[in-house]
Order: sequence, then structure tokens, then C-alpha cells
Amino acid sequence: MGKEREEPFSHKLPRRRKPFRWSRFFLYLFLGIVAVIQVYPLIWLFLFSFKNNNEIYSGNAMGIPHVWRTSNYYTVMTSGNVGRYLLNSVIVTAATIVVSTLLITTSAYAIARMHWRAKNVFLNYILLGLMVPINATLLPLFIVLRQLNLLNSYFSLILPYVVFALPMGVFIMVGFMKNIPRELEESACLDGCTIYQTFWRIALPIVRPAVATVAIFTFLSSWNELMFANTFLSDENLKTLTVGIMSLSGQQGTAWGPIGAGLVIATVPTLIVYFLFSDQIQKSMIAGAIKG
Repeated sequence: MGKEREEPFSHKLPRRRKPFRWSRFFLYLFLGIVAVIQVYPLIWLFLFSFKNNNEIYSGNAMGIPHVWRTSNYYTVMTSGNVGRYLLNSVIVTAATIVVSTLLITTSAYAIARMHWRAKNVFLNYILLGLMVPINATLLPLFIVLRQLNLLNSYFSLILPYVVFALPMGVFIMVGFMKNIPRELEESACLDGCTIYQTFWRIALPIVRPAVATVAIFTFLSSWNELMFANTFLSDENLKTLTVGIMSLSGQQGTAWGPIGAGLVIATVPTLIVYFLFSDQIQKSMIAGAIKG
């Protein structure tokens, strides 16, 4: 009989338990409280959207609804015309993001990577837009858009949104463009790439986290904007979601449940966009922290 093969002696070392630290406990407790404070308004809005005025005014504005009234969502989508308002907001916001992102990335690349006269003057001219209050431009913009016959159209919102997205976007993008290694562009030129191919295939993929960050900032400012949309649009079929929800408040009485449902509908796209691009935002923050 052959000898059985002996198993090599092996054993696992017992794990050392980490000592309990009160500082870590209080840190996690503090972060948990902050997380609850940040998330609870969304939970409250969701619960609020299923209530009616009687339940809200009877003292149950903060608690779980006694009856889950899904009819509030049906009412706001049909009688409130929120579906049309949502479509208008999507059209305006999507067009603003596409146009502004294209202008921001190309302008930042020209300023940061090319050598031409007065590029610093051009950059400072764009950054002056950061000093202009949006409220101060309401009347001049209204006069200009009226003379151009652009009132009551998508362009009356897309053009101002794009213009006001440029200063901050260019400011962020130039900082990232300057940190692209020059050797990558030189290698691309040696391989026969034109300046446009170098931009699309080399520079743009590298600054993708910054592009996502700028796109989210542009989305939030365009999606939640009310002043321009309420002033430049009077056609019911062109109103955006913020103006449409505001119009749900009646002069004689207000049904707060459907308004809460409309606010939930307006909030969901923001959460979706953030979850889709959260990784890119974290990468851009890390890159900005170690930049230089």
C-alpha cells in the first residue's frame, strides 16, 4: 500500500480585532446623521405626493400617508399637463447641454493648447461673465429676443442658458486641458492626426470627467431655471416643468398633493443624471485635487 499523501500543515492565523475607538464611533454617527438630513427631504417629498389637503392640514404633513393616493400622479400628468412640460424641459435642457459642451470644450482646447495672440484676453473676456448677475440681464434679453422674434420659442431659453453656461464651463475645462501631457499631442501629430483628430481622439477622452462635471452643472442650472422661462414663454405648449408646476397653484385653492407629485417627477431626472455621472464627478474631483 502506498503511503497516503500527507496534507501540508496549514492553519489560519486568528484575526486581530481592531480596538474600539470612540472617535470612529462618533464620526460614523455624525456622518449617519448628515446622511439622514440630506436624504430625508426626498423621502418626505415622496410621501407628501400621495396625500390630499385634508390629510396635510390635519397634522400628517410629515408622516406616512394613511391612504396612498396614486391618483395624484394621474391628475398631474393629465389635467396638469405635466407630461408636456416635462418634454419641453427635456428638449431645452438637452439642447443646452449639447451646444454648451461643444462650445466649452473647443474654446478651452484652443485657449489651453494652442498658441495665438490675445488668447488670455479672450479668456478673461469670457470669465467676465461670472461677474454678471443673471437677474440684471432679464430686461435687456427680453428686448433683444423680442426684436429677433424669438419670444415664445425654445431658442429664447436655449440661447441664454448656453451663454451663461460658458464662463464657468470654460474656467473648469481650461484647467484640465492645461494638464494634458504635450507628448501625447506630439505623438498624435507624428502619426498623422490633424488638429481636429487630436482634439476628438486624444484631448477629449482625457478630460471626460471634467466634461461630465460641466454637463451636470449645466443640467442643474437649466433644468431648475424659472425666471427666464416664466418671462420669455407665455405659450402653454412651450412652458417648462418649473413654470408648469408653479401654475398648478390656483387663486382660489391649491391641491398640494398633485403639486408634490409634479415635484417628484421633476426631481427624478436630476437623480438619474447624478447617479449616471457620479463616478465621473469623483474622478474630476480627484484629478483636480492632485492637479499640478
